[in-house]
Amino acid sequence: MALTKEQLIAHIAEAIDAPKTTARNALDQRGRLGADLLENGGEITLPGIGKLKVTERPARTGRNPSTGAAIEIPAKKVIKLVVAKGLTDAVNK
Repeated sequence: MALTKEQLIAHIAEAIDAPKTTARNALDQRGRLGADLLENGGEITLPGIGKLKVTERPARTGRNPSTGAAIEIPAKKVIKLVVAKGLTDAVNK
């Protein structure tokens, strides 16, 4: 089951006994802060979940699936999640 943004906001608001607008503003600010940190090469630790960090993916040669022709895939930055051991252990009980 996927958790929508609205469901997440409702759960947060109920858990901290605050209006949904406060929970929405906090969640949106958290997203902006995370984007700024990752954009500037930082890492984000999400306690109990894991760590988000930016890594470089080198340029490589790929194949066009419909024609089979070789194409060059440019280098780019990607965001990776390193999952916390506690979360992995909880899922694999």
